[in-house]
Amino acid sequence: MGTKFIFITGGVVSSVGKGVTAASLGRLLKQHGFNVAIQKLDPYINVYPGLLSPLQHGEVFVLDDGGEADLDLGHYERFIDIRLTKASSVTTGKIYKSILESERNGDFNGGTIQVIPNITNEICARIKAVAEQTKADFVIVEVGGTIGDIEGEPFIEAIRQIRSSLPAEDTLNIHVTWLPYIRATDELKTKPTQHSVRTLRSMGVAPDAIIARSDFPVSDHLCQKIADFCDVDVQAVIPMVTCKQLYEIPLKLENSKIGAYIEKRMKIQSPIAVPDWSEWEWILKESTRKNKPVVKIGLVGKYIDLHDAYLSVREAIHHAALHEGVKLELHWIPSQGLENGEYWDEIQSMDGLLIPSGLEASGTEGMIQAAKFARENHIPFFGICMGMMAMAIEYARNVLQLQDASSTEFNSETPHPIFYLPEQHPDPDHYGNGMMRLGLYQEHLLPGTKIETYYHTTEIQERHSHQYDFNPAYRDIFEKSRMALSGFSADGKYLESIELNDHPFMIGVMFNPEFLSRPNRPHPVFSAFIHAAFIKSNP
Repeated sequence: MGTKFIFITGGVVSSVGKGVTAASLGRLLKQHGFNVAIQKLDPYINVYPGLLSPLQHGEVFVLDDGGEADLDLGHYERFIDIRLTKASSVTTGKIYKSILESERNGDFNGGTIQVIPNITNEICARIKAVAEQTKADFVIVEVGGTIGDIEGEPFIEAIRQIRSSLPAEDTLNIHVTWLPYIRATDELKTKPTQHSVRTLRSMGVAPDAIIARSDFPVSDHLCQKIADFCDVDVQAVIPMVTCKQLYEIPLKLENSKIGAYIEKRMKIQSPIAVPDWSEWEWILKESTRKNKPVVKIGLVGKYIDLHDAYLSVREAIHHAALHEGVKLELHWIPSQGLENGEYWDEIQSMDGLLIPSGLEASGTEGMIQAAKFARENHIPFFGICMGMMAMAIEYARNVLQLQDASSTEFNSETPHPIFYLPEQHPDPDHYGNGMMRLGLYQEHLLPGTKIETYYHTTEIQERHSHQYDFNPAYRDIFEKSRMALSGFSADGKYLESIELNDHPFMIGVMFNPEFLSRPNRPHPVFSAFIHAAFIKSNP
């Protein structure tokens, strides 16, 4: 069997759940024994997702090969339990940049460059490249945005071209729409879905299945109405009511029999006739189990106004809490507020504090104050990237007596640059911040350290997304103190982790462990952190 393509489009409104739908469908197909790859097509013109504000698009998800991508790729990896590459993240900006570079190289021989066929051909080539690289049975392709958006039209045209060039059974379009609820008449309305499908069909792409999203139950009558007016089989109209747990959705899709419909429509047979969902069912059962001990975690960050800015961190904490058998109570604490004397009553009631990644100087003093409180009061503390910087800077100022210690990122005039910008070779594919450590790197953990006991190995691989590193000029003074330098890059050049010896749990890492956490396989350091917080709450 050659690779088959499933295209997922969205209608009526944005944020309708295409990404989670794509991820859940990928999980379903994997459970049925298929090899699955997945790709996101984003219509925005930005070339580098790493330069997008977390307050607009949420977190930047980093891949093994250093690719920076939309947060939906995090959903894909967590749900399907796969590792993606840069090929899975495509934006309009990347497409145009590639075409314009080709023109500069003379590849068009002076010919006119047009959206059709040049842009659409490039999109088609990138979609097919995922199939060629992965040899997957299925490539799921999610198109960002909403049908009718002008910037999304080239992507829909590219999908039309692919569908017309392949046998009918090799492609499938699933359209995800929203059914609005009219309170005055107490009814769900299908008319916006009908208009959305009409727009999609006018662009040459007819949906084969429709996922009808709603906050309220969708009746069989409405499903039949959608099928009749949108010209799809009624068994291919899948109601999807908003769930309390995202991880319910793969099982909901399984129970909807969409897998059987895909098999019939695409003329395939599942390698696994009866998939084993027991692990996934345990996750849902455990997440709703009552009477679990409560662990209160304070997430101290800069971008608290948009929780999606810390989506992978949030999910990693939940994964760890799930497997530690505790109920997570997550408190979102703005670091800028701590600087103004606010939220300290809340901080004092926490069982653990976590400081995630961030950029620039704003709010960093609040993070440093939170790290000081955790150290002095033996509160379990986990610092990631900027969180490690806050932990080390606080220790340098208040224990090592290095007055005004800081990072050159926050204060270029600091007399004690604990963190600085080392000499690095710029990445030609990453502009803006210029030189960063991006992607998967090998690290060595020192035997006998706390973090080594959590991993049960001295050799690990973790993803990175940062620019500033610990200044080796300060290694000696730290090593002579109670602060252990516990992990280094494989070449010994970069400090990767630190830990406080006489503290129940105070660890900082320069990498981003949240990107490799999975609902069925929590990250070991997150698990250790939650366990330490549980011990504090239940002495």
